Amino acid sequence: MANQVIKIDIVSDIVCPWCYIGKRRLEKAMSMLKDTYTFEIKYLPFELNGNVPKEGLNQKEYLTSKFGGEERYTQITGNVTQAAKEEGLNFDFDKQPKSPNTLDIHRIIWLAEKEGKDLAAMEIYFKAYFDDGVDLTKNENLVSLAERAGVNGGRVKELLEGEEGLAEVKALQKKVRFMGITGVPYYIINEKYAISGAQPAEAFAEAIPNIAFESLQEGEACDIDGSNC
Repeated sequence: MANQVIKIDIVSDIVCPWCYIGKRRLEKAMSMLKDTYTFEIKYLPFELNGNVPKEGLNQKEYLTSKFGGEERYTQITGNVTQAAKEEGLNFDFDKQPKSPNTLDIHRIIWLAEKEGKDLAAMEIYFKAYFDDGVDLTKNENLVSLAERAGVNGGRVKELLEGEEGLAEVKALQKKVRFMGITGVPYYIINEKYAISGAQPAEAFAEAIPNIAFESLQEGEACDIDGSNC
């Protein structure tokens, strides 16, 4: 008997530390449930700050101002780094010089999905930003990272030089805003159920079977658009 398919749309931004931590926790939960369910994962774009200029901002200065001072910056980044460490991640905020505008990265993820490389690309960009301190304001870095994920580098260069994918990414962002999502990570399961925040792996593993059961219990119904009745 084939496993039940669970579809998970993840609303995420590449500069969100809890999105990377949540990714690891969800992966652990999926590993716990792999004998029962097959998972289909898709990322939806979200910009934590779309006003960041193309050249980026000094990350420490930006976050220090955002958090309300250096003491709070040290406290928050320290807590996040420790949480990441518990999930096997090696955050190093001191290595990262820039807080980038992430719109182009979302466009690359959109392109990578067409090649079936979006999940690999997300992992590589997350690691590059949080663990390795790669400057994601530089197009050459964006291209080389995409290539590491198996995405055609020439296509990425073309995308960055034009507006390919811009309208599509903006439309997805509008869809996310219409759903009332104001923070990430945010998980939409089977296009109906929502889990907000980087929950522990055990919480994901408990919630997903409950959601799957609810999905299986649905009967025939009339849709408001009249497609069924």
